[in-house]
Order: sequence, then C-alpha cells, then structure tokens
Amino acid sequence: MKTKLFFLITVLVLGTALAACGPTTIVTEPQPPQRVMTVTGAGQVTLTPDIAYVYIGVHTENADVSQAVSENNNKAQAVMDALMRAGVATKDIRTTNFNIWASDQYDEKGHKTGTLYMVDNTVYVTVRDLPKLGDLLEIAIQSGANNINGIQFDVADRTEAVAKALIAAVEDARKQAEEIANAAGVQLGVVQTISYYDAQPLTYDYGKGGGGVRMEAAVPVSPGQMQITTSVTIVYELK
Repeated sequence: MKTKLFFLITVLVLGTALAACGPTTIVTEPQPPQRVMTVTGAGQVTLTPDIAYVYIGVHTENADVSQAVSENNNKAQAVMDALMRAGVATKDIRTTNFNIWASDQYDEKGHKTGTLYMVDNTVYVTVRDLPKLGDLLEIAIQSGANNINGIQFDVADRTEAVAKALIAAVEDARKQAEEIANAAGVQLGVVQTISYYDAQPLTYDYGKGGGGVRMEAAVPVSPGQMQITTSVTIVYELK
C-alpha cells in the first residue's frame, strides 16, 4: 500500500513539473500605431573646377606594321616629353590604350588593294594647373598628338563642398517638416531616423569657349562651373 501511495505521489510531482515547463502564452495589449512624418531634403553646392583630365593620343597608319609602330612610338614619346617639360608631373601621365589593328583597303570596284596597319597610343593626363590647360593642349598638338578628347573638369578636394551640401540638405528637410506640421496642425517630435545618400554625380555647366585648334595661340577652353548635390531622408515623430 505504501509502495502504491509513493508511486502515485511521484507521478503527480512529475506531472506538475512538466506542466511548469510547457509553453507560456503572454497576452499583450495592442500598441497604437506610431505617428511619424517622412521628409527628404536636398542640398546643392556650386563650385569652380580647379583640375582637369584629358585623353591625348597619337594615331599612325602605314602599310608596314613596323613602320607604323615606330612612327607612333616616336610621336607618343615626343608628346609626353613635351608635356613634362611644360610642367606636367610624370605621375600625372598614364598610358590607357595601345592598340594595333589591320585595315584592308579596297578600290571602288571592291578589289582588295592592300592593308594598312593602324596604331593608337593614348595617355590620360591630369592637369593640376588649370590656367595652363589651353597651352598644354597646344603643346601636345605641336608635338604630334592628333587625337584629343574627353576633357573633364573637376575639383581636387570635394570634402568641404560635400559637407556644405549635406548641411543644406538637412536644413531643407527640417524646413519642409515644419511647414507640413504647421499646415496640418501637429507638432514635430524627436528625430526617429536619418538616411544619407551619397553625393549624386556631378553636373557640369561648361562655358562655351570654342574648341577649335589655333596654331598661333593656346587652345581656348572654359571650365565653367560644376555642382554637387546630396540628399537626406528624415523621419520625425509627431506629437
């Protein structure tokens, strides 16, 4: 009898312990939706370029591939030497393309008359003394360059400009939020989140100085102005 009673008590204790270890359901009151306002502000800064990048190349053609390469090498080296003598640092002249290809030649009846070998050598030049850009282009042309393109103006250090654009974007977002809140009859609370978007690609407003080559003077160039634009998205609590 004692054995049966002990067994019964053991079973009851185990059952209670297992019940205590089972899943517990907690009932919570539904939370009211958070009242917020989301606004996006933009900031823009206008700058005057102080640096330029330009592709300068030499193109040669010859029926003899060795002659085409030799002529190209001589002219390309002459261009680079002239640029360095004019003050461009060696580190600011970088070869970006060297290409050789064959071009079959045909007469007006479609018969092949021969083959010309084309050679291109292009360097990417950084011009840090911007007022000298026109003179440098003229020097390159006189030294043998016959392919100049892709002039791009920029600002060497955009750190301060980006910071100013960001401050302006935050101020723009704040003003928008205040105007909307006043119109809606609500009050702004604390800022919940801020999202910052990297500066957008630079937009340029170049001057319209001609691009033709004048052998008696420097090539006319005009850097114009450029703009940096940033944006922020701010979420405000509404009281």
